[in-house]
Amino acid sequence: MLDAAVAGALAGYAIAVPVGAIAVLIIHTAITRGLRNGLAAAWGAASADGIYASLAVIVGGAATSLIEQYEAPFKLIAGVVLIGLAIRGFAGLRSTHDPDAEHTRLARHTVRRTYATFLGLTLLNPVTIAYFAALMVGLPSLTGAPERVAFAVGAFAASVSWQMLLAAFGALLGRGSNRRIRVVSAVIGNFIVLGFGLLILSQGV
Repeated sequence: MLDAAVAGALAGYAIAVPVGAIAVLIIHTAITRGLRNGLAAAWGAASADGIYASLAVIVGGAATSLIEQYEAPFKLIAGVVLIGLAIRGFAGLRSTHDPDAEHTRLARHTVRRTYATFLGLTLLNPVTIAYFAALMVGLPSLTGAPERVAFAVGAFAASVSWQMLLAAFGALLGRGSNRRIRVVSAVIGNFIVLGFGLLILSQGV
């Protein structure tokens, strides 16, 4: 069972560590909205990874074709959502002459809303979908229920630990930065998210 947990942790880190749109958004959220919302974003993303890991060990390869069948719509939705978030971020920067006031307003966003947003985004993330679809094919060796549970728990624990580290890093940047640096980082983050959205959208059409 320990081997299954370690394998799950490795799988969790493998999907969480590479820098993508979700990682950038977690850091960006922590910079602009504070540590609490950053951690909510981290748990939302990790929860989605945990759901897919559980699906992989419960359903196995039988769900691969189903996921691949809806991969194009997932990409379309994910691309549109990411582009919308980037546009909203740019609009928020232009809607106020006081970046500190904007920072305070964004920090009031509910933790539940942030969690739900990142849960949905990660569930729609085509990279996550493709990764766990492939994982479903390669898990027949996990025959017992305890091993399968240990794998899913290990994947979730690895993902949440990494996502929380990203949130802490973003919150540290936001707290130690002056107004101009926060605005610049927000602009860069929105451009990166916009780029990811356009890339995903181009792959889905």
